[in-house]
Formats: sequence, structure tokens, C-alpha cells
Amino acid sequence: MTAGDPGGLDFWSFVELANRRLAEEYGFKHQLATELLLTLNRASNIVTYDLEASVHRPHGLSWSGFRLLFVTWLAGPLEAKKAAELTGMSRAAVSNLAKTLVADGSLNRESGVRDGRSVLLSLTDAGHRDMIEVFREHNEREDEWAGVLSPEEQRILVMLLDKLVTSRDQFDVRGRN
Repeated sequence: MTAGDPGGLDFWSFVELANRRLAEEYGFKHQLATELLLTLNRASNIVTYDLEASVHRPHGLSWSGFRLLFVTWLAGPLEAKKAAELTGMSRAAVSNLAKTLVADGSLNRESGVRDGRSVLLSLTDAGHRDMIEVFREHNEREDEWAGVLSPEEQRILVMLLDKLVTSRDQFDVRGRN
């Protein structure tokens, strides 16, 4: 297969093609790193899309909406700034999403006690009940995905991903504020 004939490519043959062309035509040396991160992103996107499509959208939630409700459910009430940190979203995204979830009746948004600018998020009673139901389905789907690995393999994967995440301060990593 040539670079000009992408019709027969699947994900794995694309990774192979990309690594070969990056090395041979452009002189890049870190093919295993490319393969690792392409695969990591692909796996993350597939699992995220599946959870959103099979669990969250039928309940009227986006993936981002679920994440905000999830951290508020388990860690809240909490300031919007902390919710942004825990969800990995920007403060602006949390602020906009909170407006939608307040209008839907899942989330309360009130002024924080420290200053007039801070916002405190908490689940409504309906939001709390909904999260228990949604997470029950979410957790069952998580178990289906994780079940293709043995418990030991799951722990090893968590350990390896944790190593990637916690090692990020060894180089200049950009994150959300």
C-alpha cells in the first residue's frame, strides 16, 4: 500500500505506515513513542465515545456534563475552579456547562462564601438521584471494557498510566487553567 492509496488502511496499518514514512522520509526516530500515544489516544476516544453514546446521551448528558456532575456528586459541593481542575476542563467550560445543568435541574449554582466572584456547585436532589442511576449503568459498561483484561493486567495498566501522568513535570507540559 502506498501513501497515495489510503483506501485500504485501518488504524493499525495506518500506524505502521506513519511510522515507516516518519522514519524513512523525514528521519524521525521515536516510532514507538508515536505508536504508544496514537494507541493511547485511540483507546481513550473509543471508550469515551462508547460510554457517551451507550450510557450518557440516553440520559440527556454529554460526556462533559457527566464528568462535571460526577465530580460534584462525589466531591461536592465545590467551587467551580476546583470542579474545573478535577474534570480537566477549563473554568470557562465548567461555567458554561454549569448554566446548562442548572437549567436542566441537575445542579445548583450559588455564590461562594469567600468572595463574590467564586461559585459553589452542588447537585440538586434530582441530580443526585440521576447520578446514582446513570453511574450504575456507567460502571457496568466500565466493567465490560475492563473485563477484557485480568485484574492483574488492569492494575498494571493503571500503574503505567499513572507513571505517564505523574511524570509530566519532567518536561514542560501545558494544561488547562
